Amino acid sequence: MGVDKMLKKFINGKIYTGESVELEQAFAVKENVFVRVGSNDEILDYGDEEAEIIDLGGSFVCPGFNDSHMHLLNYGKALKTADLTKDTDSVASIISKVRAFIKDENIPEGAWVIGRGWNQDYFHENADYPLRWDLDKISDKHPIALTRACGHMLVVNSMALEILNIDQNTEVPYGGKIEFDKEGRPNGIFRENAMDLVTAAFPRPDKARLKELIMAAQSALNSFGITSVQTDDLLCFSNVPYEDVLSAYRELRAEGKLTVRVYEQSLFLDGKSFKKFIDKGYHTGVGDEFFKIGPLKLLGDGSLGTRTAYLDRSYNDDPSTRGMALLSEAELREMFKIASSNGMQIAVHVIGNGTLDMVLDAYEEVFGSDCARADLRNGIVHCQIMREDQLERCKRLGLHAYIQSIFLDYDIQIVDDRVGVELAKTSYNFKTMYNTMSASNGSDCPVELPFVMGGIQCAVTRKRLSAKADEVAYLPEQALSMDEALKTFSVNGAYASFEENIKGKIRGGMLADFTVLSENPFETEVGDIKNIKVLNTYVDGKMVY
Repeated sequence: MGVDKMLKKFINGKIYTGESVELEQAFAVKENVFVRVGSNDEILDYGDEEAEIIDLGGSFVCPGFNDSHMHLLNYGKALKTADLTKDTDSVASIISKVRAFIKDENIPEGAWVIGRGWNQDYFHENADYPLRWDLDKISDKHPIALTRACGHMLVVNSMALEILNIDQNTEVPYGGKIEFDKEGRPNGIFRENAMDLVTAAFPRPDKARLKELIMAAQSALNSFGITSVQTDDLLCFSNVPYEDVLSAYRELRAEGKLTVRVYEQSLFLDGKSFKKFIDKGYHTGVGDEFFKIGPLKLLGDGSLGTRTAYLDRSYNDDPSTRGMALLSEAELREMFKIASSNGMQIAVHVIGNGTLDMVLDAYEEVFGSDCARADLRNGIVHCQIMREDQLERCKRLGLHAYIQSIFLDYDIQIVDDRVGVELAKTSYNFKTMYNTMSASNGSDCPVELPFVMGGIQCAVTRKRLSAKADEVAYLPEQALSMDEALKTFSVNGAYASFEENIKGKIRGGMLADFTVLSENPFETEVGDIKNIKVLNTYVDGKMVY
């Protein structure tokens, strides 16, 4: 984005700066940074040059939202496929919706039909997964692949299995699983790393298509008030080299078309490919204020909804499984050592406490007492199922918590059953993490929509978004204050990317990224926070929504 050199004065607002709960009235922006914050009179009297005056009309303004863990490119992809996040409360409704998608999009016979967003826990008839034979009812002339909302499981139809040549003799990648029926036939379900066997057969998008998906996603993000993201994109398409993804971002940056600031959480599955990335000159911080390389991202386990999150015990509601660890202890240590010796921050996807034991051991072994150094800011993405002793270890190791408070909207309905009441008591302990670690907030989009106001409501109420006022909160002592919740979506996110000195607050010298809301969340009934509208989003002092 080009820099606008004209002085702009924003007046008559309710300005939450991120530094105090006391609200200011106005601020001035010049050349993409805030230059002054104060009263209406102070800002109107500031400077002796011609200025554009913008009347905020009493609206609430806060620092631009920072989603500290999501999948931007995957979100763009989801926006272009069959949306199964809504009106899919049964297998029959999935069948109906995908049939309509094929018709509406005029998808030719033989072409892949791709969708995402179903969740069997929302099915009203039963909680069984859709299987290949269900998808066969949609079409026997299209290969079909429908990914669960969490992104850790998908189901395909019989035509897809034929194209992929998948049977009981297929070699399953480590950390993956193909399911079979009692007769030994694939039932269409692929979990975790086995999903790559399917996605590798999808049509390969060219760079123009990648840029189109990025643009679609960032436009949607701006509508939620988001100005910065920390995103895992490099392996979004298993048949696209990560250099193509990096190049697409760099070209959009050069063209001035990025309207969100991107910190790339660089996912790698093995030490060899990660070392090649390092040898090309990539490491944390390479880039500029619109696109830069972030941490090494590792995928430690699966999800709670699919019972692939790896626990230290059997699942309470399915004693036959503990979930799946997607990396061995040796692989974790190898990747940590490469990162440690090459200036790479680390962020590991961890949902189950069994995986957390492995990850904490690796952090301790590789970094020792240095792990808590402020120049490292290594972290845990999700931080969901935890024991009390693990919370203490995270604090001692100085780890950053990438939380997703919006997950409470779904997970509080299943967590007691999945892991047992006792273990659940020390899980999703966001207040403890906020007070003892550094903690930022996000959505894991497209697992959830990047709905910041919904995430804030869940953080302060500890209830489902649809909860009635008298519904009992889940671990209410773990609720964040409004000030804390806003900070997890702003300055704390900037801290996670070593950028707390340039963004995340409305203060002189900071980048002029801010969000204008229809209501003051400090004065809104907590059950109505989700209804607050994003009126405008500004990046570099320019309106992008």
